[in-house]
Amino acid sequence: MTARLLRWLALLVLLALAGAAAGVWGGLIVVPPRYDPWAPLDLRAEPDWLTGFKLARLKRDPEQCRAALDGTGLRFTPVPDRPSDENCALQGVVRVSRSDLTFSSGFIATCGLAAAWTLFEAHALQPAAQKHFGRKVARVEHLGTYACRNVYGRAGGRRSEHASANAIDIGGFVLADGTRISVLNDWVSDGDGRKAAFLRDVRDGACRFFGVVLGPDYNEAHRNHFHLDMGAFNTCR
Repeated sequence: MTARLLRWLALLVLLALAGAAAGVWGGLIVVPPRYDPWAPLDLRAEPDWLTGFKLARLKRDPEQCRAALDGTGLRFTPVPDRPSDENCALQGVVRVSRSDLTFSSGFIATCGLAAAWTLFEAHALQPAAQKHFGRKVARVEHLGTYACRNVYGRAGGRRSEHASANAIDIGGFVLADGTRISVLNDWVSDGDGRKAAFLRDVRDGACRFFGVVLGPDYNEAHRNHFHLDMGAFNTCR
């Protein structure tokens, strides 16, 4: 294929794309919401290649985010924005009481974090429980979300995502039959290995929806919990 022909083909593709974009913009071409990157994210739908992009948009639009949460099983109430002289302001935050499972206690979280949790619970956590134990998770034991502090509680350095309620630490899970699974005690395989395999699937599944996922493989500070946050960085450890 000659260079001239390649240039013509590239031009035709560009013209076709421009025509399609103009058609969508002008309303001549109707794109189903599932395939429209600018359509609101349906948190009840099966995740697809646009979910991450739409979830990122929700983080920047608390009003749209709360509207998306309204259609899910998450029980929440909006929390007024609160300024802070210590760089620990709360913006776009909700108070979560429960979802289709219960939590060890209610917590506040950015709406983006709550939205990511909704996807994680439905498409990673519960499927992992069904896969390894044939039953659902009934309760999540968390170690908190909001704490006005720096990373690792150091005197210096950058603020933690916990300082804006944009992170949650998970210590364990309780299944519907009462079986308890602890990150601290069950990360290393023993017995039949189901608990350890479950925890690894949960960690890997969380990486699909949260920006940062840290667990016992990351460092000693995370030996007893999974840290999940929606900050600017991307890490899955």
